[in-house]
Amino acid sequence: MKLKIPNILTIGRIIIVPIFVLTFFIPGFFGDLIPFFLFVLASFTDYLDGLLARLFKEESKLGELLDPIADKILVSAALILLVMNGTIKNYEVIAAIIILTREILVSGLREFLAKGSITMQVTSLSKLKTVIQMTAIAILLTGDIGNKIFNFQDYNAQTIGIILLWLSAFLTLYTGYDYFRKGIDHAINEDNKD
Repeated sequence: MKLKIPNILTIGRIIIVPIFVLTFFIPGFFGDLIPFFLFVLASFTDYLDGLLARLFKEESKLGELLDPIADKILVSAALILLVMNGTIKNYEVIAAIIILTREILVSGLREFLAKGSITMQVTSLSKLKTVIQMTAIAILLTGDIGNKIFNFQDYNAQTIGIILLWLSAFLTLYTGYDYFRKGIDHAINEDNKD
């Protein structure tokens, strides 16, 4: 089977994740810089594979299967590592839990709805949520060198990252509720047919 470029990018994103995790444990400057660049690269391939698939009409069932899996593995790994090293701590962990819970919920809903040949369209708000979420995680991954990479004037890079993480968590709740409501409505309609 010949793989299409969007699928190669998606598989590449999955392959990046274990490398990203390993480099996260490198101490010092490179332990902040390398995971940051790997995460940004992986996030960019997420945008690029979808763009190329639409542009060259190379959408595929394999891409449809692997793309959301690759996204969830990347985001979950990053959030777990950031909680583990104390970058995300105390009540901030709630934002990470909201994001991870929504990822699991939407995966389950997609699987359930797929049985009825129903697809869940990605909304503009969901796309915005993803951009904010990826930006927040990328900033938080920079650790001690964040203020050198990003110049937020009077604001600490990590503080900006946490604010964006909470913003993405709130958008996650909203978009997750919308998906969940559609899934529940479909399930009730199916039950009423019996």
